Parts: sequence; structure tokens; C-alpha cells
Amino acid sequence: MTILALGLNHKTAPVEIRERLTFGPDIIVGALRNLSEHPAVDEAVILSTCNRTELYCTIDDDAQASVADWISDFHGLEQGRVSPYLYSHLGNAAVQHLLRVSCGLDSLVLGEPQILGQVKSAFQTANASGTTRKLLCRLFQHAFSVAKQIRTDTAIGNSPVSVAFAAVSLAKQIFSDLSEQTALLIGAGETIELAARHLHQNGIGHMIVANRTVEKAHNLAAQFEGYAIALTELSGHLAEADIVISSTASPLPVLGKGTVESALKERKHRPIFMVDIAVPRDIEPEVSDLSDIYLYTVDDLDEVIQENMRSRQEAAEQAEEIIERYVDEFIGWLRSLDAVELIQDYRNQGELLRDEVLKKALQQLNKGKSPEEALQFLARTLTNKLLHTPSSQLRQAGFDGQTELLEAANTLFQLKQLDSTS
Repeated sequence: MTILALGLNHKTAPVEIRERLTFGPDIIVGALRNLSEHPAVDEAVILSTCNRTELYCTIDDDAQASVADWISDFHGLEQGRVSPYLYSHLGNAAVQHLLRVSCGLDSLVLGEPQILGQVKSAFQTANASGTTRKLLCRLFQHAFSVAKQIRTDTAIGNSPVSVAFAAVSLAKQIFSDLSEQTALLIGAGETIELAARHLHQNGIGHMIVANRTVEKAHNLAAQFEGYAIALTELSGHLAEADIVISSTASPLPVLGKGTVESALKERKHRPIFMVDIAVPRDIEPEVSDLSDIYLYTVDDLDEVIQENMRSRQEAAEQAEEIIERYVDEFIGWLRSLDAVELIQDYRNQGELLRDEVLKKALQQLNKGKSPEEALQFLARTLTNKLLHTPSSQLRQAGFDGQTELLEAANTLFQLKQLDSTS
């Protein structure tokens, strides 16, 4: 079995492709089970965020292409339309990729902390669905441990840089004084909570939180002196908003062009700044065609983000060094699995020989032999039986000139070390 990391992200695919390949909460469990039923897949985890969709699997060595085909087939897309945007990593490279993703080194925002929670959630979903076993469980726990160490040992997370922070920074560039503006936040997840926090810290005048579950929206809005509405009430409050930031898990847009047009008329065409962080998108792309609307997607935030992440570059280099060391550690553990069965077989063989000789020694005692004679027989016979095959093989290796095998045996049995202490 080989570890495979396969997927696409903000670097390899535009948002219109990424949104077609997401695995929302309503389909993720079914997708995991479907993937795990693939004849070449043993274990599986699916990570799906606004910036990436990735499969982590243990697969047969030659099954990489068929797993790539699965992701297209599951979403009903032609393979040729998806394959140009996919990347894949095998073995060591797959381990390194997951560690980099978990630490935020592969994120749109360098070192952003949200991704670790998303990776943990993806693993927990897969684990609860029964699609993970020993290998992926060990790999993901290893990734979580490394991410925690990097957060502790480097300054990767010290600067307040995130997609939410970038959205608020852009709003500040457009509206010089946020105290006179009203922000409408659509959704109540972690990204929206971060956006709310940044807006509040920057003195936003008013805040409205819209969510499918009004109670969750109310709990978030109450922290920042805002008020909550249901998603069905959006059209009645959109005209109040100068800033709209949206990040829901809805498979379909929650704001259409007609609704926004009506709000603009009511506002007498005062502009609205909109940031759609969701994938699939929450705001219909056609909204950007309207005058007095400034609509940005996650891809458009890249320039803002680049300006705010320079301080993390040095920490990122330190993190890469830590990751390299821990990739080697995991691969070492993985290689050790190859020896487990051999060790067990060797121990079983030794125990069989022990039982065989012990039985004969006990028979001698029963026939009247003294305990000393029985013990000498036991020690001599067991030693001969344990050493016979290795001695025979080493003798043959010497005859055949197999010096590498002789050197390996010397290392295995630590014979030089034994000589030096005698």
C-alpha cells in the first residue's frame, strides 16, 4: 500500500472549477464510503474547504490514475475537464504535503490557523465513517502534533493574516471610516466569526449577521453588539449594508442579481462592497456586472494577502525544516511496519523451538534424569537449534562471497560490540 494525496487548490484551479468539486457536509459521508469501496483504496480521508479539495488515501501502487478518475466521476464531470487542475503526491511527498497543509504553509494565507481545524474535522468525519485505519490514523495524528509544534516553536501565526482579515483590510481601503458603515455577514462559521472580530476591532458602525439557523447568528452577533436575521430575511436588510461578507456551506447562491439590484435602487445607488469567501460561491457572479457593486472572491484577495504575510516568510522557512525532519520520522515508522511481520514470524519460530525442547527436557525429568542434566540438555539443544539455520546460512554466504550479508549479520547480532565487552 502507498499513501496518496490527490486534489486541487487555489493555486492550480480557479474558483469556478473548485466549486464544482467540493464535498459539502450533506454528501461527505456518502463520498467517503463510495471512495473506500473503490477496489484499489484501503483507507480514505476527504478534505474539502473553500480553497482546496483533497483526497488522502492508502492505495495499491498503480492505482493513482483510477483515484483521479473517481473524483471526476463522482461529481459527474468529464475527466479531461478536471485532470489539468489536479496534483498528486505519493509516499514521502504525500506525507510532506499533509504536514505542510496542516501547518498552513500551502494556504492562500501563509500560516493561517483555520486549516488545522478543517483538517482535524475532515479526519474526524472519516474516522467516524469507518474509512480510516492504522496508517491514516497515525499519519493525521502525526500531522496534528507537528502543526502544534510549529505554532509553538515559530512565529508563523503571530501576524493577524487570514482571508477574513484580508477582506476587512480591503473594506478599510474602500471606506476610510468604518464607524459610519454597516456590515452584513452571511453565515456564522469560523471565517465569518473572524471577519466579525476584525470589523469590531476596526470600529464598524453596525453589524448584521444572517444565517440559516437564527440562534447561531444571534449568538455570534451578540458578541459584537450586532443583531441577527434569518437567510430568508436577506432581501429585506440588504439595502442597509455597505459591506457584505459571505461564507456559507450552501450548494447554491444565497444572493442573486435581482435581489442586489432591488437593494441598490433602495440605496439610491450608494455602492456596496461585497466579498464572497464561499466555495461554491454564495453570490451570483453576474452581480459583479452591476454598477456600484464591488464584488471580490477569495481569488481576488490574493494581492491584499501578499502584502500582509511578509513577516511570516522567515517563520515559514523554519517550519519547512521542522516538517522535513518529521517526514523522515513518519517514513521511518512506516518502514518499521515492514519488519513487524518478520519479527513476529521469527519470534513464533523461536517459541516453537523452545516448546519442543522444553517438552523433551520434561520427558527426561519424568524418566529419572537429574534436574542438572535436564537443564544442560535444554540449554545445549535449544542453543543448537536456534543457531543452526543462521550459522548454515552465514557459512554459505562466506562461501559465495556475500560480504553484504555478512556485514548485515554483524550489525544485526552486534558481534563486534559483544567482542569489545568480553
